Amino acid sequence: MSTADQAEAPLAGVLQHRCGMRQTRTVRVKNPVDLLAMVPCVLGFHPEDSLVLVTTGEAMHAFHARVDLPDDPSDVPAVVDSLSEAVHRNPVSGVAVVTYSDDHALCLEVLDAVQTMLAEHGARVVVAVRADGERWYCLAGTVDEPCCPPQGSAYDLTSHPLTAQAVLDGQVVLRNRRELAESLAGADPAAIAAVEQATGRALSRGQAATRHPLGPPDPEQAWAFAVAEGVWVRERVRRFLGDGRPVSEEDAGRLLAAMRTIDVRDVAWAEMSRDNAAKHVRLWRDLVQRSPEDFVAAPAALLGFAAWLTGDGALAWCAVDRCLQVEPGYRLAGLLSTALVNAVPPSTWRPIPKEELALFAG
Repeated sequence: MSTADQAEAPLAGVLQHRCGMRQTRTVRVKNPVDLLAMVPCVLGFHPEDSLVLVTTGEAMHAFHARVDLPDDPSDVPAVVDSLSEAVHRNPVSGVAVVTYSDDHALCLEVLDAVQTMLAEHGARVVVAVRADGERWYCLAGTVDEPCCPPQGSAYDLTSHPLTAQAVLDGQVVLRNRRELAESLAGADPAAIAAVEQATGRALSRGQAATRHPLGPPDPEQAWAFAVAEGVWVRERVRRFLGDGRPVSEEDAGRLLAAMRTIDVRDVAWAEMSRDNAAKHVRLWRDLVQRSPEDFVAAPAALLGFAAWLTGDGALAWCAVDRCLQVEPGYRLAGLLSTALVNAVPPSTWRPIPKEELALFAG
């Protein structure tokens, strides 16, 4: 089964991408090397064994998408068809196609399937190239160069202006998608242990506050405690959005413990908008990296949603995968994966009205 990374990335002029904090920048692509330099900036990592589509020209809901290339050529139609709904939802007139592979014949077969799929939606391939990490090869007419030598053309992205600009913007471009996924796994056992202890203390306080002296937890006390925690979560998230300071171990543990209650998690979700989504990415990414395994589902789902709102489909998919590794049926991750598969544009999102939060309803 292929992995796909899709999200909105509005394009204008020739090509436009988001970098750094996902601000939008128009990029005039003059040759295939410019295109190859732009793709890692769009995705946040250097693709391997991948098919990448990037919208060209004007489009109301332009997007970029990446899918794994199949191991078996007979799977090519299915892989390309997985992009059909995204193209249908986001009408475009043309796309640039980049395949990352050593198998030239396979890439030509993929290109043929892509062209057929696009034609069904009234679109066409403007440029198509194959890259193997050292040389690029023409698959179809390119921006300025109609063809390339049979042996391909060498390229080096390390000194390309787009690469340099990404560094200046503070954007980290990882070596591959695997490295992006691994960045969400906790790399500091001491930090995770400290947050785990804080989470335990938070759970203990909750048990003490809701325990009935003669029996099981009192439902009214449990609900009152959840409401109080929801108020605290809302204020703690707002404080981070205001000052951007790292969340302390004690607060991280309390957030993770509180958000095991879905209604409390939704309080944090309701604070999310397209304007502040990048700040939410920083908040929830930090918590995912410091979270004990049993508590990672909620912050991972919130991270994925915030990443989707910023247009970072690759990070959103990695966060969804991280969430579902722990809780396969986690509903918010399932909803987000559906939006990503169908390339639903983040512009369709409307923040949850505060008055509709179940925790505070009456």
